Amino acid sequence: MPGNARTQPPLWNDYRAGSAITTRWNDNDPYGHVNNAVYYFWFDSAVNRYLIEQGALDIKKSDVIGLVVKTRCEYFAPIAFPDLVEVRIRVEKLGRTSVTYGVGLFRGEEKTASAAGSFTHVYVDRQSRRPTPLPTLLRNVLESISI
Repeated sequence: MPGNARTQPPLWNDYRAGSAITTRWNDNDPYGHVNNAVYYFWFDSAVNRYLIEQGALDIKKSDVIGLVVKTRCEYFAPIAFPDLVEVRIRVEKLGRTSVTYGVGLFRGEEKTASAAGSFTHVYVDRQSRRPTPLPTLLRNVLESISI
């Protein structure tokens, strides 16, 4: 559309934590770059890895689990096998039962994101699947990476 400016990619320092992911041969699509669906796997993996490492999530035993209810992603530059990708995360909005994470994907040593997006978890009781307030430890971990 005329007059619409393209979103500027975020920078490395716009995020609070992260982890490295190595692209795999089968991540590439026929166009020679990582398929867009793979980016969402990386988003989810980076956030859950962070929560597990911080002791705020036990994927087999936690009474409270996060269910994804909303996602989005913008693509700025291609990523392809055999790239190393740093997935950087932050908390953009922290509610009583939900959190919106911001995620940036950085190729190699680049400080400008190749892609950026967000997703929202609603935290629910594992058994009833009903929304439940964030446990104190989880809230503290999330506050530590809030913007």
